[in-house]
Amino acid sequence: MRPQQPPERITDLSRLKAFTHPLRLQLYRLLFTAGSATASQLAEQVNEAPSLVSYHLRKLAEHGFVTEASERNADGRERWWEPASDEGWGYRTSDFTDTPEGAAAVGAVTRSLAETRMAQYLAYLDQMAAWGKEWTDAAFTSEWSLDLTAAELDRMSDELETVIRRWRKHGKAAVASGDTEGREHVATQLYGFPFRP
Repeated sequence: MRPQQPPERITDLSRLKAFTHPLRLQLYRLLFTAGSATASQLAEQVNEAPSLVSYHLRKLAEHGFVTEASERNADGRERWWEPASDEGWGYRTSDFTDTPEGAAAVGAVTRSLAETRMAQYLAYLDQMAAWGKEWTDAAFTSEWSLDLTAAELDRMSDELETVIRRWRKHGKAAVASGDTEGREHVATQLYGFPFRP
């Protein structure tokens, strides 16, 4: 297991633009969840040719988002990939919106993220009955309307991230110790944004 790192903040436009291709974002998300995989394994999940998936994985590697899983590539038969960081990446919109190209890239990546997150949630809703009472009772969706300043929203974001990271660390430690009984991947999606009614 690699040492824990803080999430990388993307500030370079060319790196952010790597994710304007929706397949790259989808492959990264699948790889991040799996921990490591081959292009062939990922190709089956996205219904694309392994050669196309390999191409996009190499592009993500060029930008430092994925890397070869060297310990799994020892036999040389298959090329394994893994995320470059256990903590993923993020970006601030304000780092890119000073140019039309940057604003367009942020818009494309943010919309693609929102679409894939919604697709994941809708898939859960379609399969909800198969998960059983324990999981459906534990799952949640909620929405609140708060009256905050931008600074307060920023502080709330930091606090929520701290809670999520604590639970993520707990889950990883449990899996590492062999406590896998009843564990599933759990998507936790939180949004906080201003609006005017």
